[in-house]
Amino acid sequence: MVAEFNETSISVIEDIYFQQKSHYQSVGKTKASERIQKLKKFQGVILRYRKELQDAMWEDYRKPAAEVDLTEIYPVISEIKFALKHLKKWMKPKRVARPLTMVGSSSWIRYEPKGMSLIIAPWNYPMQLLFAPLVSAIAAGNTVMLKPSEFTSHTVVVMKRIIAEAFEEKEIAVIEGGVEVSTTLLTMKFSHIFFTGAPEIGKIVMAAASKHLSSVTLELGGKSPTIIDETADVKAIVPRIAWGKFINAGQICIAPDYVMVHESKKEAFVQSMIAQIIKHYGEDAINSPDYLRVISTKHFSRLKVYLENTLEQGGEVAYGGRMNEAENYIEPTLVIDPPLDSDVMKHEIFGPILPIISYKDKEDVIELINAKEKPLALYVYSRSKKNIKYFIENTTAGGTCINMSNVHVGNPNLPFGGVNNSGIGKSRGHYGFLEFTNERSVLHQKLPSAVQFMTPPYNEFKQKLIDLTIKYF
Repeated sequence: MVAEFNETSISVIEDIYFQQKSHYQSVGKTKASERIQKLKKFQGVILRYRKELQDAMWEDYRKPAAEVDLTEIYPVISEIKFALKHLKKWMKPKRVARPLTMVGSSSWIRYEPKGMSLIIAPWNYPMQLLFAPLVSAIAAGNTVMLKPSEFTSHTVVVMKRIIAEAFEEKEIAVIEGGVEVSTTLLTMKFSHIFFTGAPEIGKIVMAAASKHLSSVTLELGGKSPTIIDETADVKAIVPRIAWGKFINAGQICIAPDYVMVHESKKEAFVQSMIAQIIKHYGEDAINSPDYLRVISTKHFSRLKVYLENTLEQGGEVAYGGRMNEAENYIEPTLVIDPPLDSDVMKHEIFGPILPIISYKDKEDVIELINAKEKPLALYVYSRSKKNIKYFIENTTAGGTCINMSNVHVGNPNLPFGGVNNSGIGKSRGHYGFLEFTNERSVLHQKLPSAVQFMTPPYNEFKQKLIDLTIKYF
């Protein structure tokens, strides 16, 4: 059932935009103590709405309360707490060294907000992927217009209430609607746009931003590989991979998209995965209160076609494959050795289908991974330091976990983001603060500058000074 909510009209969007345009400079001048108070208030309002958020996400796609707590509320609260702890340090001007040729001067970096910001979030983690970058934007001193996904309509209603209680519209506002509303927002001039979603939509956002020379953060996706070598402890790693893949029914940009397992471990891995899926969700996951649904009929149909076409081309289902279109339900599914030109190997899956490919030589792993776009995440399961080093040094990815999946996004001391097709820019923690910040360089000349001795009109003496500078400094 879709929740009742009103699509924000163009006139209201324009009104909010101009309110924020007249207010962003004063927001940018706020002190650390003022921003800290805003974040504390935001945190308190979120926690008051915890039950409402749990209920809303169950209505949207049967997300269990425990997963709402673990993957939506906790990451945002954690992000706020990290910012509260470090914000004063982040905002403090940073002194930097100067070369000998600039004797008599001092230099520092001043951290200024970029200004008016737009955050566009997807439906798979509707709260986390809207509110986590918002924390960074608030910490950096920006005004923000928030565009959540229309697919999670119940959650949008609750998030709008949270924002309305915590902030004034002239500083932070939620804009509701679909593609037309997003298109309208992208015609407006923002200092920074933060988008999370598919690469093909990221290209549209980047093209729109270029018309105003707005900076962008693009958190995209792609086919994130998992490598299991001949030394891996299958019994130990399977619970980690099964959790990383099937949490949120696989609808997560950093989920293991496909597995490349050494031929000596293939059978043990497949059988252990089957047992682990049953342990998590029972013999029939459709009856499990802990297993989500695919978000919409559109995405259900896409995944159904991917699987059907792959099976027609010779792929084999080792487990799962059952579907219920009325509920947008797709069972956790393992596909063995799908053709490399099949849908599940060409496209990002973003659902509960896991292709498993066996390999003999590690060089084949590198060839397959590097033939595709650079992934958002790459996972290596191995007990060999030599193999781990080989796989990391011969690939490129936005982030990597060794003997674990997905959790690198939870460390606020690490930058999170992709590379090229899987993303532009980094987020979370200090990196998120910097993404919404202009690092303004400042140089103060206190004594006569050496440059003054090398200005026109040039003569032999000045040329010697220039020669000495090039040679020794």
